[in-house]
Amino acid sequence: MNNSKVKPKIGLVLGSGASRGWSHIGIIKTLLREGIEPDIICGTSVGAMIGASYLAGNLQKLEDWVLASTRTDVYKFFNVKFSQAGFVDSDRMSRFLYNYVAGEDVLIEELPKRYAAVATNLENGREIWFQNGGLADAVRASMAMPGLFPAVRNEHRWLVDGGLVNPVPVTTCRALGADAVIAVNLNSDIVGKRSNKNNDREIPAKKSMLQSIKQTTREYSNSFFSERDKEEGAPGTFTAITQSINIFQDRITRSRLAGDPAEVLILPRLSHIGLLEFHKAAEAIEEGENCANKALGDIHRALERV
Repeated sequence: MNNSKVKPKIGLVLGSGASRGWSHIGIIKTLLREGIEPDIICGTSVGAMIGASYLAGNLQKLEDWVLASTRTDVYKFFNVKFSQAGFVDSDRMSRFLYNYVAGEDVLIEELPKRYAAVATNLENGREIWFQNGGLADAVRASMAMPGLFPAVRNEHRWLVDGGLVNPVPVTTCRALGADAVIAVNLNSDIVGKRSNKNNDREIPAKKSMLQSIKQTTREYSNSFFSERDKEEGAPGTFTAITQSINIFQDRITRSRLAGDPAEVLILPRLSHIGLLEFHKAAEAIEEGENCANKALGDIHRALERV
């Protein structure tokens, strides 16, 4: 009689969350140090990007870049001409993906582990799961946040950020065969925790992302940005957009996870990092490592139960 245990297939789900997504790097590194190697990785938006970089063997290269990057490096991704498609310079973003995530010729079906990236069909709101084809193309579609990134054309359909429909795609990971799912929700503390007053007081002392974009785009889009974003007045365009994104991401995530919970849910505390504060990578990575370390006991117990 064979009493040997069958090793469960471990699924790792990396959620959306823009600049807060750098914490995924710390989480992956911690799991690997502990000998917990996922068999399946599914991601949405920035989670799709980090997962792809790991499977393509570029995670360390990506981490080195983000830790060395500055606000100026991030601003370079924003097209000062502000096309109708979005703010982000598509050509520069493509070069970044090819250099630090996956080369142009890397295919999902050739990866060493199963992988899926989640995007949203802009016409009908359906989830699109990328399980084959170009890896960088899948990442680009999954993180095409409306207003910032242009929509991506794929098989006669326009795709945008997967966070609109499934910010933490546990359902996708189970469908790919995961027995035990470790999921990362980057949005658990982003609603109602940040102080707008504190943010407003920071503006004179430290140039904000909004101010820098204003400075370079004012002559092209005076009407897009409000010149007044005072504490006692109505929130400016950028503040309203980012807070709206935070709210719907939080609500959708709660609903989806209630219907299909993960065996272990990791919740980095990242409300102090704004949507586009990509230069705060060191803080996000450290928080990811700390949260993953605290979850190790739960992870080992979950794997034993499975």
